[in-house]
Amino acid sequence: MTDLDLLARGELSLHGRLMAASNGTYQGSVSLGSASATVVYKPVQGERPLWDFPDGTLAEREYAAYVVSEELGWSIVPPTLLRDGPLGEGMVQLWIDEVEVGAGETELVDIVPQGRVPSGWVGVLDALDGRHNPVTLVHADTEALRRMAVFDALVNNADRKGGHVLNPGDGRVFGVDHGVTFNADDKLRTVLWGWAGDPIAPDLLDDVRRLADGLAGAFGQELGQLITGVELTATRERCATLLKSGSYPYPSEDWPAIPWPAF
Repeated sequence: MTDLDLLARGELSLHGRLMAASNGTYQGSVSLGSASATVVYKPVQGERPLWDFPDGTLAEREYAAYVVSEELGWSIVPPTLLRDGPLGEGMVQLWIDEVEVGAGETELVDIVPQGRVPSGWVGVLDALDGRHNPVTLVHADTEALRRMAVFDALVNNADRKGGHVLNPGDGRVFGVDHGVTFNADDKLRTVLWGWAGDPIAPDLLDDVRRLADGLAGAFGQELGQLITGVELTATRERCATLLKSGSYPYPSEDWPAIPWPAF
């Protein structure tokens, strides 16, 4: 039985609400026979209205991010689908347990004292913390995060916080919370700006080219059931822009570049 089979057919029960989330977000479990898994459930009725996104569409955008991730072959988004649940239709996603970071170790995205960017890491922004100490926002320089940065540019992720980058400790890196994606306007906000202007690896561009071809055919029709026609056109245009430039994008001057809070 695949994870998607379990998510789709398993009995969904709720354990409790995640109070730190801005929308109605619940931890629960799905069970089917002897199989079970912990999940995140975000019912449509728990979505708060946003001025720049149509009401009641965040769950579909979460699922759209998953299907794009799978079409690319990158498996950035944990297994996700839309289904009915105790509070109505919503997004159900496999829960990812993170590895505990030991003393003296650094998260994949972190804040360190200025002048102490670890080897193999990239500095993003110098700032002052709550105690007015000079600090630097940093992230690891890994292939997995480079893929995630390209993915965020493609889906126009408006909320890639450090806390949305999950490390299960087995070499994989997952991204979660993709409700504010696919807007037709440029809204890319992310903590992963460390490669702005750098060339994108040829193998990643090959995957983007394959996605662009899919968007012009059957996959575009599938994605068009989850986002608007204007947003689908904008997604195709973002593919074309990345393929033409061959480089990681720079932050827009017309939109805050880093989400707040950053974690």
